[in-house]
Amino acid sequence: MEKEYRHNLEQLNKTQILRKLFTSTLTLSAFTFGGGYVIVTLMKKTFVDELGWIEDEEMLDLVAIAQSAPGAIAVNGAIVIGYKLAGLIGVLVAIIATIIPPFAIISLISVFYEAFRSNTWIALMLEGMQAGVGAVIASVVIQMAMQVFDSKNRIMIAVMFLAFIANYFFKVNVIIIIGMSAALGLLLYYIDRRKGGRTKS
Repeated sequence: MEKEYRHNLEQLNKTQILRKLFTSTLTLSAFTFGGGYVIVTLMKKTFVDELGWIEDEEMLDLVAIAQSAPGAIAVNGAIVIGYKLAGLIGVLVAIIATIIPPFAIISLISVFYEAFRSNTWIALMLEGMQAGVGAVIASVVIQMAMQVFDSKNRIMIAVMFLAFIANYFFKVNVIIIIGMSAALGLLLYYIDRRKGGRTKS
């Protein structure tokens, strides 16, 4: 599978990759309503399912990095995917493509803010979009949870449930949860390396 993903990229030159990266992230950013989490499932559909440029497991890692870093997840996601596909120039292309649509739309809305705020039809449209956004976010959560289950790593599955309980029921700050999860991941990696080193010796 990894060879297949690598082959999909090797068939294109860097200019083609950058062009497709720009158009894809521009389109995703333009039609992503409801916050950065919505763009996660659209990125997966585009770069994993349709283009075959990134593996499922790697996409999950990239999303984790984007969520953990400060800033908007849509921009962070574009940065890590751009860097993965085309290095620093890919980062620049992805960032520009991602910020163009919201910058243009917000600029337009700010000019006609009063008209938008008092318009009943726009208010109803936004209310309907909220329901759709909720469904998209739920879809992202389910897909990511299934990938954790597919890994069959009992510790990671337990961490997922404990993180949910800590945040939903006990209102533990997300930053603390992410920090502790990252620390646990590093600890497990260290233990795994120690075991591997002992086996080789």
